[in-house]
Amino acid sequence: MVNIDSLLQPYQRFGVHLGLERIQELLANLGNPHHQVPVIHVAGTNGKGSVCAYLSTVLTAAGYRVGRYTSPHLIDWTERICLNQQPIASATLTQLLLQVQAAIPEDSQDSPTQFEIITAAAWLYFAQQQVDIAIIEVGLGGRLDATNVCDRPLATIITSISREHWQVLGPTLADITTEKAGILKPNCPAILGPLPPEACHVVEKRIQQLDCPVIWVEPAVEMENGKRACYQGIEYPLPLPGQIQLTNSAIAIATLQTLVARGWHISPDAIASGMAQTTWRGRLQWTTWQGHRLLLDGAHNPAAAQALRHYVDTLNTPITWVVGILSTKDHADIFRALLRPSDRLYLVPVPDRSSAAPDTLEAIAREICPELAECFSYPNLATALDVAVSNSADEPDNLIVLCGSLYLVGYFLATDLVTD
Repeated sequence: MVNIDSLLQPYQRFGVHLGLERIQELLANLGNPHHQVPVIHVAGTNGKGSVCAYLSTVLTAAGYRVGRYTSPHLIDWTERICLNQQPIASATLTQLLLQVQAAIPEDSQDSPTQFEIITAAAWLYFAQQQVDIAIIEVGLGGRLDATNVCDRPLATIITSISREHWQVLGPTLADITTEKAGILKPNCPAILGPLPPEACHVVEKRIQQLDCPVIWVEPAVEMENGKRACYQGIEYPLPLPGQIQLTNSAIAIATLQTLVARGWHISPDAIASGMAQTTWRGRLQWTTWQGHRLLLDGAHNPAAAQALRHYVDTLNTPITWVVGILSTKDHADIFRALLRPSDRLYLVPVPDRSSAAPDTLEAIAREICPELAECFSYPNLATALDVAVSNSADEPDNLIVLCGSLYLVGYFLATDLVTD
């Protein structure tokens, strides 16, 4: 049987090529399945995944048939397309990809990208499954992203905005915000997390142009030492760790309230049950390596690194960082957010990706934080983790944190590196 990787591999060479013409033509050839799917569209720099997870889990608990499309995956392509929290079966995704492939004209002068192919498969699957609603995460930016083909979403969300993907979206925060605000639609409710002033200015102008009802979300109130939260009088469990989840969960609750106002049946019990069941792998995820506790987190941009640093600071424990970062990221700003004197830092390549060279990262880290207890480069992740555990043998409370790239976290989870 043809496997998923072999079907998608030929389209990888087209890279990131933003624009809606190819995906619109492809979907038209497939019968415009996206027109059959009610959608909540989610953009932002950080927090998109957990907001999608909260929404899809609560709506499933409320009895709806819920699609969820997110990216990237950690281990397997099937993670990206879920129905009621269950990843699509490999055989089903394979058949969908073949169907999408057959819809590409043989004489096409502008082939779809890999992301456009998998996005078309998601729309097709959700239409075939007759979902009540699909939670769709933007891949990159928003305005020209392949997910931005629905004219009348039920709601649009911008979780957060900071400087990322500037090579594609533009050099300034205003440029980046303009792209992300491209998902906003006329008269469609916009649910917005806290944004920097420069981003707020751009978004507010766009909202006025489109006459969008808008909800500016403030973080929920923490209860029971972070185990529960309260937003707008609604109390709920908070299963995902980190202070940032007070904002992400509040964004989800605010969005659910807009659905309730339009006649959707989402009871307080469904909210409590759904929130309690929410999981999101690779973000502040606890596991072990050779009997030593290990924290996994993507932390692939400065804002995410700041959130991770804030969380580990609450643990009041020595930190050993095992870090790999893609070549395109803000290495210096990530290190400024993460590193503190007396930390240990072990640098590794991100396998099978355009990785920053560990020795280059080492030089940057030593300049930014010269008072690190240790800072060394290693040829692979397993070696670095071995050294981290060995050097922590006399410090049982030392925390090892693997971060810097979701691809690195996915590699760890996909291989036999996991020991529990």
